[in-house]
Amino acid sequence: MKKLRWRLLVSVCVLSGAYFSTGAAAQDSVDASEELDPVVVYSFNNDRFAVAADRNTSIYVSTQAIEAAEMGDLRDVFAENASVTVGGGIPIAQKIFVNGVDALNLNMTIEGAMQNNRAFHHVTANAIDPALLRAVRVDAGVAAADSGPNALGGSIAFQLIDALDLLEDGETMGGKATLSFDTNGNTFSQALTGFAEHNGFDILAFAKNAKGQDYTSGGDWEIPGTGANLQTGLLKAGYTSETGHRFEVSGMMLKDKEERAYRANFGSLTSKPNDTTRLYDTLRKSFSFRYEHLEPTDLVDPEVVLGFSENNIDVPVPYGSNGTSNTLNGKIANTFRLTEDIGFTTGFDFYRKTANYDDPSSDLEEVAHNFGSFGQVRWTPSSALKLSAGLRLDHQRFEGLGDFDTSVTGLSGNSSASYEVLEGLKLKAGYATVFGGIALEDNYTFSSSWDYSDIKPSRSHNVTAGLEFERSGFLLSGEIFRTDISDARSRDANVDVLTEGFNLAAGYKWASGSAKITYSNTRVEIDGDAADSYVAQDFAAPLGQVIAFNVSHELEDYGLIIGGNVQGAFDYDTGSGDSNRTLDGYAVVGLFAEYEPEQVDGLKLRIEANNIFDEDYSDRGTYGGDYQSVNTLKEPGRSFSLTANYRF
Repeated sequence: MKKLRWRLLVSVCVLSGAYFSTGAAAQDSVDASEELDPVVVYSFNNDRFAVAADRNTSIYVSTQAIEAAEMGDLRDVFAENASVTVGGGIPIAQKIFVNGVDALNLNMTIEGAMQNNRAFHHVTANAIDPALLRAVRVDAGVAAADSGPNALGGSIAFQLIDALDLLEDGETMGGKATLSFDTNGNTFSQALTGFAEHNGFDILAFAKNAKGQDYTSGGDWEIPGTGANLQTGLLKAGYTSETGHRFEVSGMMLKDKEERAYRANFGSLTSKPNDTTRLYDTLRKSFSFRYEHLEPTDLVDPEVVLGFSENNIDVPVPYGSNGTSNTLNGKIANTFRLTEDIGFTTGFDFYRKTANYDDPSSDLEEVAHNFGSFGQVRWTPSSALKLSAGLRLDHQRFEGLGDFDTSVTGLSGNSSASYEVLEGLKLKAGYATVFGGIALEDNYTFSSSWDYSDIKPSRSHNVTAGLEFERSGFLLSGEIFRTDISDARSRDANVDVLTEGFNLAAGYKWASGSAKITYSNTRVEIDGDAADSYVAQDFAAPLGQVIAFNVSHELEDYGLIIGGNVQGAFDYDTGSGDSNRTLDGYAVVGLFAEYEPEQVDGLKLRIEANNIFDEDYSDRGTYGGDYQSVNTLKEPGRSFSLTANYRF
């Protein structure tokens, strides 16, 4: 199996392009002069359909970004692309926005286990430790039918590390120890990973602990409730038969129990100065079972997934509140290669989502059951043209408060095309209409007085179009996007949500480094009016113009990589009549260096200088910056961090 996996990796590296960004993720052909053994090209960045047209808008997070974020947070994971914004200065408050759409409205999975378990609106539903990640793909706007149900604004797929990723050729066991210290908050983090493989069986165990004090923002203002107290664990095991049958089981947890700001996702309300901090006890769990065949035939190429995820958000003060949200889901699919140029993926999936809130005086619950069937055709009529189209049929039963019970059914469809006009120049476009059903609400807002009689199932319409030029190391791309969600659920009513805008990117890759800049411009409307961050909450965020710049260069003779980044946003007026403050622009500069000394095999050192100019700011995706009544959650000011990785 090891030999097969490495051969796949080599083939994928030959096929893959230079950038892990929006647009074409892989080249179409290999130099015919190279003689390779026949192998199945299984995936690129762990995505088996990377070259398909329905991946036109897919964002593949680079391996470099994932490794750099190992002891960081979700913002570091997505730091290379301005169209994915992560707001919130601490892990339990960090919410993801894709083209302005809150990730609650995307189909999100970890190892195939559906996430997005609605929780207290002051806490994220999507926390994950970057140290666990092996690959991340974001389908912005248009997602394929086999990506899963309720993908109103697209999908996000996280994949976790396993032993076979970390074992080098000829090894059967190994480990990695990581230590990190950040001067802002004196945060000390430790992580230990062990992995082994024997006779087709492989196993990985990971544990991490991070503790620190409250950090300071720019200008040396201490931000209460920001001290790190995070524990993460992962156990993942697999078995691969000699004939390529692959079985995997994984379980991960993330615990954060600490004093946080009274409303954890922003600093405070000016009208309630006595609301300082209170205890948030949060626990995230995700489990999955996966089966696939690494040596598929034209007619047998299966995928089986069974997953369970759960969020527990307990806030004892002042009401003794306990919130539990979970999802049980499954998927069975098969890809048929009808011809050399046509593939057809079909199957069915299901989920059962539950959201519960209880305190000493109440116990309230909503439940949604969904069964879906799907088919997606991926066709390459010529070397220049790629087409993809798919359909989903979903039937949902929704059980609300007060014995409310109803069923809804809807059809979803998508189509995408890309065409290489000239060598390296591609035009691409996509459209999707998605049935979203009736979403479970934030369980901390449950009210026994709700009247569900007017609740309707949601539906989105997504349109994207753009072009990309990639040649001789240069990358230029641009796209426009629009996501229109009708009848999105807001408690016991419905609202219409619109995000639209455009993304631009430019980059250059040379022999020992690369540089890239991305720009995103997004506006949001709710019910036809410009939206402020309160009205748009849980649907979208008023982001305006956001920029991300990254550069790195390797000095091979010295075992050294140096680089830096700039994260920025322009001043932005939401245009909403309820906003009474302009969102302040900012520019945050960071530098890093990685060193692998020849004298100590397996050791890697990384030093970072973050927010070098001590900018006092809140990330554009952080709640409340457009209100004078809100003291937003500030990001850390100037800090220096040192990380040591030792591979043994």
